[in-house]
Amino acid sequence: MEAGKPIEDIRREWGRRLLILAHHYQRPSVVAHADAIGDSLELARLAAREKEAERIVFCGVHFMAETAEMLTAEDQTVYMPDVRAGCPMADMATEEQVRVAWSALCEQGGDWLPVVYVNSSAAIKAFCGEAGGSACTSSNAAKVFEWVFGQGKRVFFLPDEHLGVNTAADLGIPDGAVAVYDPEPGGTRPGRAALRAARVVVWKGYCHVHTSFGIDQIRAVRERLPEAKIIVHPEVPREAARAADAHGSTAQIVRYVKDAPRGSTIVIGTELHFVSRLADEHAGRVAVRALAQSVCGNMARTTEQNLLALLQSWPDENIVRVREQTARPARACLERMLELG
Repeated sequence: MEAGKPIEDIRREWGRRLLILAHHYQRPSVVAHADAIGDSLELARLAAREKEAERIVFCGVHFMAETAEMLTAEDQTVYMPDVRAGCPMADMATEEQVRVAWSALCEQGGDWLPVVYVNSSAAIKAFCGEAGGSACTSSNAAKVFEWVFGQGKRVFFLPDEHLGVNTAADLGIPDGAVAVYDPEPGGTRPGRAALRAARVVVWKGYCHVHTSFGIDQIRAVRERLPEAKIIVHPEVPREAARAADAHGSTAQIVRYVKDAPRGSTIVIGTELHFVSRLADEHAGRVAVRALAQSVCGNMARTTEQNLLALLQSWPDENIVRVREQTARPARACLERMLELG
C-alpha cells in the first residue's frame, strides 16, 4: 500500500494540532513527512517549546520520545510509530547498577555530579536530577562538563564510555584523570588511587553503530582518498576520533558538510541513513561517503507504513508515558541541559 499520500492527507487535516518529529537517523521516506528533523538536543528543545500540537509523533527511539513526553504539557500526547524501537546503549545502565556505582564514588568523597547522556532511560535521568546533575547531548557535552568543573565538582558520566572519554580529551583532561567504571559482574572498577586522581569517571557503555568505526577504516580512506576530509561522531572510540579530521554531533556534521568547499569529498563515520541523506542533499556540490555501512536497526523500525497506521487509528499502546514520580526529577536534569544550551 502506498503510504505517502494518505500520511500527507492526515497531516493537512490535523494542521498545527499534529507535530511529527524525526531524528536524523530515520530513513528518507519517514523524514519526508516530518515537521522538524534534528538531533537529540534540537528535538528536545522543540518539544519543550511546542505548545499548539495536541499530538506529537516521535520518529526515533524510545528514550527520545520519553524526553519529549517529559518536556511537553499535560494536554499533549506523545506517540511512537513503533514503541519497541529502543536503544541498547541506554539499556547498559540500569537504575540499580547506577545507584550502586554512585554510592561507591561518594564513599571516596562527595565532590561528584552525574552527567547523563540523553541516550538513557527516564529512570537514569531521574537519578541524575535527584543528585543535582544534568543531562547532555553530543552537541553540548563539553559545556555540561565545564558547568560541573565550574562548581569545583568532578564528572560521573554515563552511559557512553566513548563520548565521555572524547569529551574529556577535547577539554585537555589527561588520560590519568579519566577512569572507566564497568558495572558488569567481574568488570574492572577504579580503585581508591584511581578515583583520587580522576576528574571524570565514565560508564562502560557503547553504541554498537559507532563502535563499528575504527582506526583501520580511517587509514584505508587516507590511502584511497588522500584529499578527503573525515568527520566522525564522538560516540566512536577515542583512537578513531583523534585520527579523523573532526568529530561532532549529527547537527555539527550537517554544518561541516554544508560549509565544505565545492568539490570536496567528505567521509562520515555515523549512521548510514543519515550519511545517505546528506549525500543526496549535497550531490553535485560535495561528494559524501560513508566510512562504513553501519545502520541503527532500532531507528529503522519506523517506516511509512507504521507511521500511517498510527495516524489512522491512534492506538493507546503507541502512547509514550512516564510516571510523574520519575518525570519530575528527570525533567529537572533535562531543564538544566536546556538552560546550559
